[in-house]
Amino acid sequence: MSETKQVIVKVKRQAGPKEVARWEEFSLRWRPSMNVIICLRDIAENPVTRDGKKTTPISYDSNCLEEICGSCAMLINGRARMACSALVDQLEQPIRIEAMSKFPLVRDLIVDRQFMFESLKRVKAWIPIDGTYNLGEGPRVSPEIQGKGYPLSNCITCGNCLEVCPQVNENNQFVGAAIISQVRLFNMHPTGAMNKSERLSALMGPGGIQECANAQNCVHACPKGIPLTESIAEVNRDAWKQALLGWLVG
Repeated sequence: MSETKQVIVKVKRQAGPKEVARWEEFSLRWRPSMNVIICLRDIAENPVTRDGKKTTPISYDSNCLEEICGSCAMLINGRARMACSALVDQLEQPIRIEAMSKFPLVRDLIVDRQFMFESLKRVKAWIPIDGTYNLGEGPRVSPEIQGKGYPLSNCITCGNCLEVCPQVNENNQFVGAAIISQVRLFNMHPTGAMNKSERLSALMGPGGIQECANAQNCVHACPKGIPLTESIAEVNRDAWKQALLGWLVG
């Protein structure tokens, strides 16, 4: 009888941000269409390392399992990507899994991405609508604007673009490509455009669009194929126009 095919996984473990990190290696039974989340679930069912040492289930975030929620972003073989769409058969073994490095560590593979959500609040990444009375029909959005905006609306706030950006580091507070792209999305909407000036002003402050060095790593790391570099270029032009000509309409 042939030996059962195995999957070798190495996971970087850390009980907390101030605890010492360590690597643990696991040997799992291979199955068709296996992804990294399945590997982590298998380890949870039988938390024993490859050398027979009992351990604890690995802490990680996941939810939708179909690349929509953005919660299972992590480093897999050194690359920032979604664990739910990372298929074992397409990965070199041993598969190395570790937490993203640009966000504060919580435990094992869990990080705190609050910075992204605070940045979205900073740039008012929403369309303010007074719902206390009937507003009637909203403004019509042309098919051209819809086609331009739809790819931008696919952002899942995974943080991959921040993870691969050299400008996101301990020396600055660069908001990152995802937030800039959301500014573009809401500014192009007829109702959202009413707050365009506020959003651009927020991006012209510390950690704003001026911090982008055009490395273009973000567009390659985005799991949804969002044209992030196009968004950065367009918002940058709008910010310059506001900086140079804003006093004319202020």
